[in-house]
Amino acid sequence: MSNTAITFENISKQYRLGLVSTQTLSHDLNRWWQTSVLKKEDPYLKIGEVNDRATKGYSDYVWALRDINLEVQQGDVLGIIGKNGSGKSTLLKILSKVTTPTTGFIKAKGRIASLLEVGTGFHPEMTGRENIYMNGAVLGMTKTEINRKLDEIIDFSGVERYLDTPVKRYSSGMTVRLGFAIAAHLDPEILVVDEVLAVGDAEFQKKAIGKMQDVSRGEGRTVLFVSHNMPSVKKLCKTGILLKDGSVEYAGQINDVINTYIGSNYSENSKIYFDDLFFAPGNENIRIKLVEVSPATGKEITVDSGVNLKLQFYNDKPNIILDAGFRILTADDILLFACGKLISPNSDSQKGLYEVEVQIPPFFLNGGKYKINLNFGESQRYVLFSMENVLNFEVEHTSTGRGNNFSPAQGLLRPNFPVKCNFIKNK
Repeated sequence: MSNTAITFENISKQYRLGLVSTQTLSHDLNRWWQTSVLKKEDPYLKIGEVNDRATKGYSDYVWALRDINLEVQQGDVLGIIGKNGSGKSTLLKILSKVTTPTTGFIKAKGRIASLLEVGTGFHPEMTGRENIYMNGAVLGMTKTEINRKLDEIIDFSGVERYLDTPVKRYSSGMTVRLGFAIAAHLDPEILVVDEVLAVGDAEFQKKAIGKMQDVSRGEGRTVLFVSHNMPSVKKLCKTGILLKDGSVEYAGQINDVINTYIGSNYSENSKIYFDDLFFAPGNENIRIKLVEVSPATGKEITVDSGVNLKLQFYNDKPNIILDAGFRILTADDILLFACGKLISPNSDSQKGLYEVEVQIPPFFLNGGKYKINLNFGESQRYVLFSMENVLNFEVEHTSTGRGNNFSPAQGLLRPNFPVKCNFIKNK
């Protein structure tokens, strides 16, 4: 007997940008004539471009997914990662029957419970309790089965006080809590979870990941998990796939998939520069002109060279307490530290160009790959603008001060603390 829980066979999804169907009568008639009468292939499948959101296209047709072939084994926890727009959510929506594929088909064994967006499957006018019963009925469960699970769902969700309040009055965090509790506890054979867990607080995320581990390892159920949080993906998943422009770029063990994804995000570019404010990233408060990473000494960034960070930005809010800073994270999104500058503590900021420079000393960062986030604030309380993954950079390993090998030191950081050693006496 096969242990395959889900089979994706030649799954593709095509969209026409901004439109439903082809939005052209002649195109719709041609599609109907070719597919329904002549029993031929849809003529519009032969056109279209890959779904690269960062580049200008020359066709109105795009492939959100293209030729996905994949098998997921029963009890597996599959991580699906990739950049925004790579097709992750579209794939899960097809599996959950929210939308249909343009070509191909999916075979799935058992009931599927999906948590794709905040409030998925909820009726806003119904109470939390009523939505629990409605979702259970959709999954094919009897009222007796739902009653048996009701206390567990309520306890896990942590929204008991508001259980008889219409869901439209819930916060996004409360909605996700209840939605996940329903999806995880109503005994689905397949649990599908998109990025929604990022809405919940840290305590709930920990509970949710623990529950998914129990569901897969203890109960043998299958989980598909989409997230940009690499530590969570690494902790939860066994295998994974990396999507790029709607196609599977890599599939395998989760550590290999994550390493491939991280490696694809790192380039030799150590500088971004925008001379024209119109094209510069930012908002009505802040516009980025320059972000640059360079070695403090030498030509290459190594553990013993130190790192210079330079930021130039335009400020458009005068007479405020302005601050700007960097956040340095590991490649899998672990925050190492934040540093920055309180620029105008006397509420005397000016409209115009500012420059902030930070030097990270030698023997502080361990060898490895890092990313930079930017944060701009007012009065150290209000966010003016923030930007993630502005630049990526790599610190090369060296053997300096750590024996003769070029492997990274243990730990996230590599501080060069002075260590004293004195001989006390003979035995």
